[in-house]
Formats: sequence, structure tokens, C-alpha cells
Amino acid sequence: MNGGKTILILGGGVGGLVAAHSLRERLGREHRVVLVDKSRQHVFAPSLLWLMVGWRGVPQITGDLGRLPQRGIEFVQAEVLAIDPAARKVTTSAGEFAADYLVVALGAELAPQAVPGLAESAHWYYDVGGAERLRGALAKFDGGRVALVVAGMPYKCPGAPWEGALLLDYYFRQRGIRDKVEMSAYTPEPLPMPVAGPVVGKALKEMVEARGIAFSGQAKLTAVDPARHESVFEGGKKVEYDLLVTIPPHRCPQVVKDSGLAGETGWVSIQPRTMATAFERVYALGDVTMIKLANGKPLPKAGVFAHGQAEAVARTIAAEVMRAGKPAEFSGEGYCIVETGYGRAAVGAGNFYTEPDPAVALQLPSRYSHLSKVAFEKYWLWRWFGGRLPGVEALADRVVFGKALPTA
Repeated sequence: MNGGKTILILGGGVGGLVAAHSLRERLGREHRVVLVDKSRQHVFAPSLLWLMVGWRGVPQITGDLGRLPQRGIEFVQAEVLAIDPAARKVTTSAGEFAADYLVVALGAELAPQAVPGLAESAHWYYDVGGAERLRGALAKFDGGRVALVVAGMPYKCPGAPWEGALLLDYYFRQRGIRDKVEMSAYTPEPLPMPVAGPVVGKALKEMVEARGIAFSGQAKLTAVDPARHESVFEGGKKVEYDLLVTIPPHRCPQVVKDSGLAGETGWVSIQPRTMATAFERVYALGDVTMIKLANGKPLPKAGVFAHGQAEAVARTIAAEVMRAGKPAEFSGEGYCIVETGYGRAAVGAGNFYTEPDPAVALQLPSRYSHLSKVAFEKYWLWRWFGGRLPGVEALADRVVFGKALPTA
């Protein structure tokens, strides 16, 4: 081993955060682990839906990346301006960084402007600002037509549109105005979560429809008319709304596209099990990537997959740096927790790498699954941002990531 190595991680979401901690725990302090993110705020994204309906405040679902140096991880709050993957050099608003290993985990950006009229008229719960604005709009809403629209593909968390629909139904019932609200859901997909297969998709569709929410599949949004309060779909169909709640289109960050990392899909192409890119010692993981499954569908963009990929990448890099151990692989296993209201949640779980189709099953809503999600939220923020209790952390990791609890 020729001196200390520098591992540079771009992005402080699930993948970047887990990769940084896992590397720090495996490497001696002569090696630098550097994480770059434009925000100091790490958001526990599964709780944005709870923020939407007023069950959480922002401090309850966020962690301070500025605390990472306490764990031996260098944190640079800066915007990534350019990436040279061949040289493993990154230009940021705080200067230039060179790395021996580069991990790109910059996620997916929301792009409501991709659909004419959408940004000016729609609400969403996919970031803190959007969830807070929607919470304010809901507090003033006393009845009318609510349109729930998936505005583009792919998008983060395949269960989120249906979780949002079910929680909004519950929210309106809790306020005693459900009989004054007409709810309809629209998606370009044939069924909810089609990657999980028709059995799971039909079960989720039935859950939504059983709550009086009309479901329309294969409905592609093309424009929104804010003045008329109309959503326009492919084929000319128009849907009037009083409140438009959308899953906005997503896109790969432009800085990643400009770097040459993004392939023909518009996202970073990686080896499905190692997360290696076409560039030596450059890895990408999480929502910024596109992995095609055996059935031709893409692996969903979800925190649970970013987590598993980050662990595998960290183990692989550590094994190479330390010249000990073996490279690790991502198994393709994952979970999706769908809150249904009434203190219950459903869980879709399985292996998405099985052939010819993912082996995914849906567990019916239960209080246990809801409480598991609440417990995991608390655990997540404590694990990465709380006090240092290494022995307790290791034990908790075995309990939680040994699948006693569903993951985010």
C-alpha cells in the first residue's frame, strides 16, 4: 500500500451517507473519506409523506451533514460543477478535488418544468419545500377534485404515489371532509409498481380503489393548464382539478450528463452487482443510475437499493485499498413500505434480480409494518447523526439490517 488513499463521494443522500460511514469504519485514518453535497441537510425521504400531512416537522426528519467530521468523514458543502471521471477529478464551488476512488451518488433531480404548466400549478411531496407547500395547501382545502398524477418516468420510490393517495384519503377522513373530496389517480404505468409483477400491482390497485380513489393506468400527462385547472393527457383527454398533486418528472443531474458518465438512457450505466462504471475506480449508485433487469424493466429508484449498493461498493473499495478481504456484490434485495393510514402499512419485499422476473411479494397492511417504519426512521437518524456508541451501533445494525425491520 503506497500511502493513504482519498475516496471522494458525491452526494449526501442514502447512498453517499452509507458509503462514507461504511468506508470510514473499514479504513484506517491515514485514508481520507470525503463527502461533497451542496446542502448540509440530509433528509429521511420516506418521512416526507408524514411531513405532508403534518405528522412530522422538518427537524424530525433531517440530519446535519456538518456533523460528519465527528465520525472522521470530511464534509464539503459545495455544488459539484464538473466531473472528470477518467482523471477522477471533481470541480466544485469550493475548489477542485482529486481522488483515488470516486463514488457518484448525486441522485435524481426533480424536473416539473419538463411538463408545460406543471411547475406553476402542481404540488408534490418529493422534497422538503414541496411537502411543506402541500401541507399548507391541504390545510386550506375544504373539498373538491383532487388529481394525483404521475407526471413522468422513471421516478423515485415506486410505492410513493399509492402511499400518497392512501394517506391523503386517510387525512381527509380524519378531517371529516372525505365525502366532499373526489380523488382520482393517473399514471403512465399499466398498474402500480409494475416491476414487482401483476399480482403486486393488482393488489395495490385494489387497495386504492377500495378507498374510493379512481385509478387510471396508461395515462401520460402532456400539459397542465393552470388557468383552467385542467390536466391534459396523451390523446387529448382533459381532467379538471381543484388540487393537483403530482410525482414530478425526474432527470439525471446535468453535471453527470456533461461528464460522460450518463449513457443512452440518460442515466449512469453500471455493472448491476458491483456498481462499477466504464471508468477505472469510479462507481455510481442509487437514483443517478439505471440498471436494466432481466425482464427489461429498470430497477426502481429507491433508498433501500442505494443502501445495499453503497455497502457493496464500500466493501469492495476497502478490500482493494487494504489488500485484504474480497470484493462485495449487491444482491438485488429490497423493500417498499406503503403507508395506508389507520396506523398500518403494507410491505412489498423480495429480490429484484431473480430471473425472468423479480420475486416480490406484498404483505397486507399491518400495525407491525407501520411501527417498523416508525422505528426505522428513529434508528436511521440516530445511527448516522446521533451519539457515538460503536458497540450498540453494531448490534443495532445486525438487528435492523438482518431484516428484523424493513428498510427505507
